[in-house]
Amino acid sequence: MSDDSPTRVTDENPAGEHGIPGSASPDHPHAAIPLPEHGFDTLDDPVRELATIPAVEVVSRAAVLLMSASAEKLGLAPGDEPDIDLDEARVLITALAGLLAASQDRLGPHRQPLRDGLTALQGAFREASSHPDEPGEGPGEKFLR
Repeated sequence: MSDDSPTRVTDENPAGEHGIPGSASPDHPHAAIPLPEHGFDTLDDPVRELATIPAVEVVSRAAVLLMSASAEKLGLAPGDEPDIDLDEARVLITALAGLLAASQDRLGPHRQPLRDGLTALQGAFREASSHPDEPGEGPGEKFLR
C-alpha cells in the first residue's frame, strides 16, 4: 500500500527532496520538469530590471522590437541580400498592431511615432506583396483604423 500523504520536511529530509523545501506541501505538479543546470538564477536580474521599468516603456520596447523584426522580414534592414518573408512579416505587423491597439490610451507621447512606424510597415508590406490585400485586410489593419 503506497502512502500518498504530503511529504513533510523533517530532519531526515532537510532539503525537502520530495516536497517544496521548507514546506509541508506535496510536490508541485511541475516538479518533474527538469530545470536548466543553472536553475533560474540567471533570470533574476532581467526580471528585477523589468520590475523597475514603467509599463509604457516595456510596451514601447516591445513595439520597437516588433517593428525591427518586421523591417527585417520585409527586407528593409541594411546589409547584404534582403531576406524577405512576407508570411513572417504579416505575423509581426499584426502583433504590433494588436499591441498598439490594446495600449494606445496609455502610450502618451510614444503613441504617434509608434503608429507612424506601423503605418510605414503596412505600406512596405503592401508594396512588397505581389498580390496586395484589399484595403482594410492587410496585416493589423483591422486593429487600428
